[in-house]
Amino acid sequence: MTVKLTEKAKELRKKTMEVNNNTWTTLIKKHLLGRKIVDVQYMSVEDAEHQGWYRQPIQIRLDNGTWLTPSMDDEGNDGGSIETNIKEMPTIPSMY
Repeated sequence: MTVKLTEKAKELRKKTMEVNNNTWTTLIKKHLLGRKIVDVQYMSVEDAEHQGWYRQPIQIRLDNGTWLTPSMDDEGNDGGSIETNIKEMPTIPSMY
């Protein structure tokens, strides 16, 4: 069954999405903008198993100790890949 939204509902949904986007963008910028990458390594097999993952994603460590670890989805069901605009490497793969 398809639900058809009214114009008012569509506008409210659009404004809500914009607020959410701006809120998250502001928070992410606060923690990541201007940081320096100090290490890049694949997650160890042991750490992946501890997470309950089959894949080992690349991990990026920043100068403030923050680790960035891509996951398959927002629920963290498995390690993920990173899409790039690098011609020689359009995807940074996760390992099995």
